[in-house]
Amino acid sequence: MFSEAQRTHLLSLCGEAVRFAEPMSRHTTLKIGGPADAYIEARDTGMLVSLVRWCLEESIPMTTVGGGSNLLVRDGGIRGVVIATRALRNLERASETVIAVDAGVSTGKLLSSATKWELGGLEFLGGVPGSVGGGLVMNAGTYLGEFKDVTTSVLSLRLTDGKTVSRTNNECEFVYRGSALPTDEVVLSATFTLEPRPLAEIKEVVTSLRARRKEREPKGANNAGSVFKNPEGDFAGRLIESVGFKGTRVGGAECSPAHANWFVNHGDAKAADMLALIAEARAKVSAEHGVDLVLEWKCIGED
Repeated sequence: MFSEAQRTHLLSLCGEAVRFAEPMSRHTTLKIGGPADAYIEARDTGMLVSLVRWCLEESIPMTTVGGGSNLLVRDGGIRGVVIATRALRNLERASETVIAVDAGVSTGKLLSSATKWELGGLEFLGGVPGSVGGGLVMNAGTYLGEFKDVTTSVLSLRLTDGKTVSRTNNECEFVYRGSALPTDEVVLSATFTLEPRPLAEIKEVVTSLRARRKEREPKGANNAGSVFKNPEGDFAGRLIESVGFKGTRVGGAECSPAHANWFVNHGDAKAADMLALIAEARAKVSAEHGVDLVLEWKCIGED
């Protein structure tokens, strides 16, 4: 993919942050995915801006990823440069009730900081994996709430011209497990407005949610969270279970016996196995219930 001159320039630009022919299975919670031509964890916004502008000059395709949860990378890997934001980890209390946070900060770190400062509103993140950037793009959440409920502003970088864009909550157009944040932008940071809440109350809610998730989540296998979005007025897990799909396997991929809307990798699954399992579940639910399940995972890369 890269000429020798391009490889040399990438190394001079990003140093040890760049890895060539890097297996994406090392960077997803599913532990699945072929190689990226170049995988780069940008250390700061300056490096990120320089990298994006150079890729534009060289006509090199760019793909952005966060913490690797909710992500399925196909077996052929990803051409061009994969830009990971997980190393962007600044987090600060901007005012009495506002937290400013970089995209690479984990949802767990964000929640623990808010809890320490006795700020409520992020309790819904209890047990939710991933990073802030990815969580914003998909409006991650639970029955307790979602990112749209607390987001004040989002700053992102356009991959089309290397310029930054700031959006208000309304401009993000958050919807159930989605947003209008463009796929040709990378989220850099965000601000969240919270409310003072006693420490004991926050901990009680978070502990309860984590316990509930722990009871339902599969154990001992790699996963990426819920596979499908819940259709209006119903639950994807209930529909999949009702067609007798729990425990169904394709290669190393399995519909978890613990929860039907969690598909797991037993260690040797390929993306092709997981995609075949997804297609089979969709077909069975559609045939029996007339419901077309919508994928919650993000699928990227080549077959």
